[in-house]
Amino acid sequence: MIASLPFGRRASRLIERNLMVYRRGWIIIFSGFFEPFFYLLGIGFGIGSLVGNVSLGAGHSVPYAVFVAPALMAGTAMNGALYDSTFNLFFKLRYAKTYDAVLATPLGVADVALGEVTWALMRGSLYSLGFLVVMAALGLVISPWALLALPAATLIGFSSAAVGTVATTFMRKWQDFDLVIVVTLPLLLFSATFFPAAGLRPAHAALPRRRPDPRTHDRQPGSGTARRRGLPGPPGRVRPGDHVASPPAPAVEIGQDRVDCRRGPPPCGPAPLGSSLPL
Repeated sequence: MIASLPFGRRASRLIERNLMVYRRGWIIIFSGFFEPFFYLLGIGFGIGSLVGNVSLGAGHSVPYAVFVAPALMAGTAMNGALYDSTFNLFFKLRYAKTYDAVLATPLGVADVALGEVTWALMRGSLYSLGFLVVMAALGLVISPWALLALPAATLIGFSSAAVGTVATTFMRKWQDFDLVIVVTLPLLLFSATFFPAAGLRPAHAALPRRRPDPRTHDRQPGSGTARRRGLPGPPGRVRPGDHVASPPAPAVEIGQDRVDCRRGPPPCGPAPLGSSLPL
């Protein structure tokens, strides 16, 4: 598949290199299974014994461990692919100078990028597959449709690996990886992992809301239309360009005559200098 692409045709060589390196360090990859497994035991079964069943609507409910397990599987794919494409990639790029040697071969930058993204995707997918096997062993798979969670987790791993690879190229020191935790931790906590998404509604309702500014009343629906048609709009300040219906011009009575101020000059307006009004 990689060889058929118009770019990155030698990316499989970089994947082969990573396989040879981790052949003696397989315990590093194997250790990635423990974090989500401990989450599942501590939160899924530990806190689940206090929570009980979780309602899914329409009268359906599942045990808390069954609710948490698929989300932890998705988090496993995200963390496995993201950490490999950030921490490991940064070390090989800045300290080990692995890619300086790689680029001295016929491999190019596209080969390196595609190879590292594919390797991170493989690692995240491996974690997801292992977690799915653990779910089945613990009796948390209640439907054969759970197999479709594996392609979904693979897609999550691919997006995480691609974003992590791009972000690592902008990092200059190890302290920059605190931003990775700042992004991934809210994604894990507030993506309906440990509670339904409806649980965020009370928190959203408690947030302060911005009150409408009375100075922008003319932007409300119907107000501008009312002014353009000459109808009275909502009270407030009139802005330049607004068409407001003018009140009827007053008439002035002088003696026995009635002068319409819409047509006549003085006496409605100021009289010219040196002139006097007729009495």
